[in-house]
Amino acid sequence: MTTAATETAGPAVRVRFLGDFELTVNGTPVRRWRAGKARGLFQYLVVHRGQMLTRDRLYESLWPGTDSTAGSSLKVAAHALRQVLDAHPDRPGDSGIRLVYRDFGYVLHVTGLWCDLDRFQELVHAGLRAAGAGDTVLARTRLRAAIALYGGEFLRGESADWVVEQREYLRALVLRALGVLRADAEDREDFVELIELCKRTLEIDRHHEETYRALMAAHGRRGELACVRRWYELCARRMRDELAVAPGQETQRLLRTLIPSAARAAAPAQAPASVGGAPATVRALRPAGRQPATPPWSAEVRTSALARQVRRARPDNRAPAVLARAADPATA
Repeated sequence: MTTAATETAGPAVRVRFLGDFELTVNGTPVRRWRAGKARGLFQYLVVHRGQMLTRDRLYESLWPGTDSTAGSSLKVAAHALRQVLDAHPDRPGDSGIRLVYRDFGYVLHVTGLWCDLDRFQELVHAGLRAAGAGDTVLARTRLRAAIALYGGEFLRGESADWVVEQREYLRALVLRALGVLRADAEDREDFVELIELCKRTLEIDRHHEETYRALMAAHGRRGELACVRRWYELCARRMRDELAVAPGQETQRLLRTLIPSAARAAAPAQAPASVGGAPATVRALRPAGRQPATPPWSAEVRTSALARQVRRARPDNRAPAVLARAADPATA
């Protein structure tokens, strides 16, 4: 994908894909499209702008099952698009948009484009690079900006295959960004930000087990064992009712570690802890050693960090009423 130009003087075309689609040309939203597929054609062309897209590829993506040699839908949509956006190939109007037909296909050129899709990806990739290099401050800044820009799933409400494919890629990218920020909040013991990041993650993927474990471990460190159990039960219910599976062994093991009574209820005849060395509970909570080549925010380190040693609850002077509401999933 061509990297988006930053906002500059001249023709201003702003496109939002994350959440509800929005196109603004020189400050004026475009709301009326002359043909039903003109908007879909424009969306596809913007995502692949600068590339020559053949008729066959466009029909396969936008009119699946239609013979490109016999159909006229593409020609009608392209004509309507030029009319709506003044996107003539040789004499673009104030929009700065040109739709050119060349070699049995179309290519879209846009001058002065700002696109949330491109900016979001730039911020996430920059943040992940900074995290891998150990620059936590820069990583935090870039990834927070990316999360703020993620206004919802890609082209919400659309169901074409190319849309679903792009949507799932971006969903994985935002979950990766949230995971890195969540690990950073855990390291800083910033309970308020951790709760907010977990809430945002579950809004995107309500079956994200790593997030439930992060919440369980955070409440366990504060001695809030009732919250630990409630988060586990919510996870288990959603996994059972919506995916027909049980929580993974790691999630179940964390529950048993944080609440030993849960282990006795689930398995009364458990084998006793081995003699010698640290108690079993302490060993389970102790973070695994980091490998020399493992980045500080890698998935391996985050997973082992979930089982930090439980400390007794201590006073927290940061907005007690806010923390109480955020901590209880029943009021979230």
